[in-house]
Amino acid sequence: MTTGAQTPRSPARPPRSRLRTFLPLGVAAWLVLEIWLLVMVAGATSGFVVFLLLVAGVVLGSVVIKAAGRRAFRNLTETLNQQQSGIQPEAARPNSEGNGLMMLGGLLLILPGLISDALGLLMLLPPVQKAVSRYAQRTVERKLRDAGPGTLGDAFRQARMHRPDGKVVQGEVVRDDPDDFPQDPRPPLTR
Repeated sequence: MTTGAQTPRSPARPPRSRLRTFLPLGVAAWLVLEIWLLVMVAGATSGFVVFLLLVAGVVLGSVVIKAAGRRAFRNLTETLNQQQSGIQPEAARPNSEGNGLMMLGGLLLILPGLISDALGLLMLLPPVQKAVSRYAQRTVERKLRDAGPGTLGDAFRQARMHRPDGKVVQGEVVRDDPDDFPQDPRPPLTR
């Protein structure tokens, strides 16, 4: 039974963020704009031209994703081979960045719609990839810097603080405390 009185908000639940409030509205507006643009292009040319544009976007996006995946896998295998042979890999190879952004561009090309295709083609340009990469890196670093204690960002920051170079030191733990050893002898393991 409802009385018309609003239920009080629990103090433990934070208020809804702006992104969570406006994201569904933005996605709906984007979908309506994509459909409207496809209808306008179909009215100016024909439905077959729109179909060809959508198929070309899927094919081109698939080719881009496949090429970026192959390049990322090749870079990974080269790095692993260098590490196994004891050679220090170079700090940064010229074509090692941008695989994720190329895959994002390919995904945008695969999505049906002309606006997503235009954004996907933009993501394939190296200057745009560098700008998006720098923006994403600054955003992640700012979020990690602002992370409070006990969060994942705090744990990542603590891990980077102890070993900033990422090197692993091989070794073993030796304890001299007599309390750490078992008192009764253990039988040998035989099978």
